[in-house]
Amino acid sequence: MRTFLKILLTALAVIVLAKILPGVTVSGYTTAVIVAVVIALLNLIVRPLLVFFTLPATIITLGLFLFVINAVIILLADKLVSGFAVSGFFTALLFSVLLSVFRSLLFSLLKEGDE
Repeated sequence: MRTFLKILLTALAVIVLAKILPGVTVSGYTTAVIVAVVIALLNLIVRPLLVFFTLPATIITLGLFLFVINAVIILLADKLVSGFAVSGFFTALLFSVLLSVFRSLLFSLLKEGDE
């Protein structure tokens, strides 16, 4: 149940960010849920591989290269989901940073409701 709620909160964040950012489009609510699921799966499967293979670049940049990896994950989701579009790399970078902020805020509200 908690995973399903996190997916829905991520979909809500994707919809809000698509309204705010000019280079991001989402065709509908079901597409936003699919994007949230795809991003979760990419973070589960692809992200650890990318972090492992780019470990020297991550160490040299003191962890800032992880922002690039997050942007790559967003661009991969753009290619995999047909109703989701991101206009470029820097838009994906900004989208990934803002998505992380929105998700952390929404998940913190979820944790406060458990107590």
